[in-house]
Amino acid sequence: MKKDILTILDLDRQDIQKLFDRAFELKRRSRQGIFDQPLRGRSLGLLFEKPSTRTRLSFETAVIQLGGTPIFISAKDTQLSRNEPVKDMARVLSRYVDALAVRTFSQQIVEEFAQYADIPVINALTDMYHPCQVLSDLLTVLEYKHRLDGLKVAWVGDGNNVAHSWINASAVLGFELSLACPEGYFPDPAVVRKAMDKGCGKIQITSDPKEAVRNAAVIYTDVWASMGQESEQQARLKIFEPFQVNEALIQNAPDDVIVMHCLPAHRGEEITEAVLEGSHSVVWDQSENKLHMHKAILETLIRPCGQLIAESR
Repeated sequence: MKKDILTILDLDRQDIQKLFDRAFELKRRSRQGIFDQPLRGRSLGLLFEKPSTRTRLSFETAVIQLGGTPIFISAKDTQLSRNEPVKDMARVLSRYVDALAVRTFSQQIVEEFAQYADIPVINALTDMYHPCQVLSDLLTVLEYKHRLDGLKVAWVGDGNNVAHSWINASAVLGFELSLACPEGYFPDPAVVRKAMDKGCGKIQITSDPKEAVRNAAVIYTDVWASMGQESEQQARLKIFEPFQVNEALIQNAPDDVIVMHCLPAHRGEEITEAVLEGSHSVVWDQSENKLHMHKAILETLIRPCGQLIAESR
């Protein structure tokens, strides 16, 4: 049976640990100039309705380094733009490519692709979740902190799709997560309740950034207005100003705290230039690790030599 990654809740702790282990191994081998090609003759469709830099390029490079072929599909250039049903396209693309990464607005769209496709479907970002981003972020945390158990991660900013995936990750892996968001911009309550029901991670929501970062091993931020929210940009600047990740805020965290941002960054808004380019920042390693995690995901989901490495339970 095929396996999809639509949210981090589609994976259990063992699944994620296997992805970590393989991503670290692939990164080590690539640094040595060794590129295995288990996906030779295989292809990845990238159906994108939203613009992308890092997610698109890391997926494309990942499948190439694994010996496969990426096929980029702009949604506006397909019959989806003329109201072809998702279920029809899903079944057709299943005959053409070996896996499909979808970047779109609605979570319902990726779920419908997964329902009707015979191939693995990967959520490459929706308005609700960004699971592959957070899986690669966790890889970076492990690289610097060597563990997740007992760590506290502080999210500072909007309760957006990346925040939702951090909530899911805490629910599966059990680390402490403290989210500091302005009133009215908290994460979706349904996402929080579903995570809380797992009873694994300790998840706190506050409007006090200083409290959130206290004792945190990781401080994470993102843009204040996500794609599709551009009309709210000016209003959000004033509301979110107290949630800027700056040197004053970092002083409330331990000396060895690392600062993360999934990029693109708006310097002087959610994060200062000094912090983004400073000694606490790990954003460039974080960005690189998308490539290695995506390789691990693709190798795991696609059928190399006719066999699944990891099958659905």
